[in-house]
Amino acid sequence: MESTVRMTGALDPRGGWRAERCSIAAALEVIGTRSSFLLLREAFYGTRRFDDFAERAGISEPVTAARLRELLAHGLLAREPYREPGERTRERYRLTDKGVELFPALAALLQWGERWLEGGGGVELRHHECGERVGVELRCAAAHTVAPGELALAPRRGARAGGTRHATHDEKETGNA
Repeated sequence: MESTVRMTGALDPRGGWRAERCSIAAALEVIGTRSSFLLLREAFYGTRRFDDFAERAGISEPVTAARLRELLAHGLLAREPYREPGERTRERYRLTDKGVELFPALAALLQWGERWLEGGGGVELRHHECGERVGVELRCAAAHTVAPGELALAPRRGARAGGTRHATHDEKETGNA
């Protein structure tokens, strides 16, 4: 099975451009730390309070505070007030729509860890209604399952290719750069 993505259009040949405006790199700037992923995991598992985030993710309170601030600043989490009877008003965290859209990425990491890492897999995702396991897969808009070797990387419609294009050897030779 082919595992590489084909470059098409202005992205072919691969040596002719650089991924300077890469969505993967930009996403990692937002959630690229282990602690951020663990806090997001906990938010998906229903954790809402600061102390519970720190304890359940197994990270220090200062790191928890810093990462929660970053996730708030990027709009992945929001704070909302709550008050337990006889207590002062406090704030809890909840996932925003932007944060919820990250779940397939976390589910893919969970699935990959279950399959490839020894000692992984303490939990699995199951469909609440029928009880069957849930897996992450790539599908096109026509609902076909797509393997990595069947993908084409192309410039987004109406956008630049995402980086600087460099003249190919043939373009340099002919002066058509």
